[in-house]
Amino acid sequence: MTARIYKPARTAMQSGQANTKEWVLDYEPEQPRVVEPLMGWTSSADMKQEVRLHFDNKEEAIAYCERHGISCQVFETKPSARARISYSDNFAFPRREAWTH
Repeated sequence: MTARIYKPARTAMQSGQANTKEWVLDYEPEQPRVVEPLMGWTSSADMKQEVRLHFDNKEEAIAYCERHGISCQVFETKPSARARISYSDNFAFPRREAWTH
């Protein structure tokens, strides 16, 4: 049983930082998914895939894995290099870029 510990990325549908502050622990699938022949749905008998635990920081998640004897992989996130500009900067006098549409 292996677990993944990571900080989820923000979705493309949101501009804020919601749901990106906590660390998440997911379990790796132990059994492959099976395609049901009648309806074509994918299913699995592995109930650990349904478990998702949230922690305030990475150390708490690692401590949880150590207490319960779970091997884990920690995935660090890269800080975003996105420049923060305001809407009013588009109309500023010392604007250096050309105005394009």
